[in-house]
Amino acid sequence: MTDTAFATLPLLPVLQDNLHSLGFERMTPIQAESLPLILEGRDLIAQARTGSGKTAAFGLGVLQRLDVDRLAPQALVVCPTRELADQVAQELRRLARLIPNVKVQTLCGGAATRPQAESLARGVHLAVGTPGRIQDHLARGSLDLSGLRTLVLDEADRMVDMGFYEDIVAIASHCPDKRQTLLFSATYPDNIRKLSARFLRNPVEIRIEVADETSRIEQIFYEIDEDDRLNAVVRLLAHYRPVSTLAFCNTKIRGYDLIERLRAEGISAQALNGDLEQRERDEILIQFANQSCSVLVATDVAARGLDIKNLDAVINVDVTRDTEVHVHRIGRSGRGDRKGLALSLCSPEEMRWAELVERYQGAPLKWADLGALRPKSDRPLSAPMITLCIQGGKKDKLRPGDLVGALTGDGGLAFEQVGKIHITEYNAYVALDRRIAKQAFARLSGSNIKGRRFRMRFMETH
Repeated sequence: MTDTAFATLPLLPVLQDNLHSLGFERMTPIQAESLPLILEGRDLIAQARTGSGKTAAFGLGVLQRLDVDRLAPQALVVCPTRELADQVAQELRRLARLIPNVKVQTLCGGAATRPQAESLARGVHLAVGTPGRIQDHLARGSLDLSGLRTLVLDEADRMVDMGFYEDIVAIASHCPDKRQTLLFSATYPDNIRKLSARFLRNPVEIRIEVADETSRIEQIFYEIDEDDRLNAVVRLLAHYRPVSTLAFCNTKIRGYDLIERLRAEGISAQALNGDLEQRERDEILIQFANQSCSVLVATDVAARGLDIKNLDAVINVDVTRDTEVHVHRIGRSGRGDRKGLALSLCSPEEMRWAELVERYQGAPLKWADLGALRPKSDRPLSAPMITLCIQGGKKDKLRPGDLVGALTGDGGLAFEQVGKIHITEYNAYVALDRRIAKQAFARLSGSNIKGRRFRMRFMETH
């Protein structure tokens, strides 16, 4: 396609109107390559990462074929993690918002099975979930895929890496043979070839060059002594002062050591790793997304499926031995039209892995002198916001408007002092300007919200 305007596609007028209202005029590279084929009903293998616009590509294709009068699963999107499934479901709802009564259901672990089954019994059009929970519903008989039109395997390489190959095979066996299958993968190793050969019919292969996706990201490597690695991270943060930083460590032990070092410097930081329970993981991600936490320290496994908007910097505390993982790490910065920043620390022992990155990218790495960096402020890098956890949620019929009203009314805040609001079944999380948060808490804790008083507490990131 030479013209990348959405208006050139044969989409339903209601979808075109919604895209226009959302400000979506031109397609990303993956959308321009894949959407015409998806609309033709072709099976597809697309190499594309989270943040490339792939959700809108398959989402628009699914909604174009949707029969709203038939209340049964017509499309199933399988994702590696709960976070990605939630993000995909939210994007599908946003794309479908001008189509009346479209039902989108998430099917993920970490939430009760029964309410999901009850929703499925009432009828849904689109289902998005993780392999294990989808399998549970298939085994219980609460999920019927006999009328499915489209199966989407999102981040298929991650699902295979995480051991879900057989689950995907089992899920596909419940789907009609005559269906459209769309497979999206950040990488294209042999196990994905095996998967695609088993499930896809004469698929078209699409690859978006890595250089296209990372061209907006400034990459800088710093050579360090192994013993000075944690001090080097502090130095990078003091110089660049990013509001939100995702720091990758190769091991959980390194991550815990870094958290301890950052907190000793007064830097608000949280760890994201496989030791966390789902509730803890969710709360940490909420705090990072709403700028209540400056640095999120993660391992690659824990960060799978993670899509964080408005990320200022990625720091590779260790150089990964997998060059495709390196590209996936740094690609979390520079989403959309934003410029990205990726800083990598490299000891002499890691030089060979840095050289592999250089060969993989086909361009020289940019090296800089860590010793030339100077702190831009004497103040600690503290997060601009703090999260207020209110012990009431969807079950109490709390809505964002209720909380904004209470905070700007009885709480005495200006509208711009209230940040992101995230409401779960039992809790509401509100980001407040850290400078006035205690004053707002004192006023709000003695007031009613929707005629009730709720217990509340601040979630501090140390």
